[in-house]
Amino acid sequence: MTERITAPGDLGRRVSARRESLGLSRERLAERAGIDPGYLAYLEESAASPAAETVQRLAAALDTTPEELLGGTVDLPPGRGASAAPPLLEKLDRTECLHLIFPGGVGRIAFNDAGGPMILPVNYVLHDNAVIFRTSVGGPLDENLRTGIEGVEFKIAFEVDRIDDPNREGWSVLIRGGAHLVSSPDEQAAVEAAGVHPWAGGERNLYVKIIPTEVSGRRIRHGL
Repeated sequence: MTERITAPGDLGRRVSARRESLGLSRERLAERAGIDPGYLAYLEESAASPAAETVQRLAAALDTTPEELLGGTVDLPPGRGASAAPPLLEKLDRTECLHLIFPGGVGRIAFNDAGGPMILPVNYVLHDNAVIFRTSVGGPLDENLRTGIEGVEFKIAFEVDRIDDPNREGWSVLIRGGAHLVSSPDEQAAVEAAGVHPWAGGERNLYVKIIPTEVSGRRIRHGL
């Protein structure tokens, strides 16, 4: 009897997201996995129950694992396995760093508050080579990122990374710059057009802009 998996509703989204990140069309992925393109479309768009063999084929074609596709690692931190053999650590230049973070997503801001160093995740976009994110007026970030001196901004760090667990590869980008709290109507209109949407929801109408003064990055690849 063929073992079938009662897949969670996000299997299709995970397959689609992984496929798009690799630049594969549905037809190309179906060919690599040895399944019908129409069935692949059904899997991506429906809460299907595919055979375990189908999930294994898709995982192999997508250079990942069945566990990843089924969401079994969603609550686990990335990078738990051993490093690639041998790993190669490369420094990235400013242009490549900005290119990597250009699609936007989730990054981490680091700053000092009254209790010491603080790191928080934020949804961000890159707009005119500046990092834009939103926070709550009167919230912790609003209070801790104000110097109280006009024209003087706190210098903070902003980090983005991507980890490819199956291939033991990844990259990280670090930006340092002043935390500029957007206040003028013209600037507000400009950053609103950038379209950053916090996953946390709520009233987050204060826009913060980080104009990079330092940009650095590193990438881990398989060595030769």
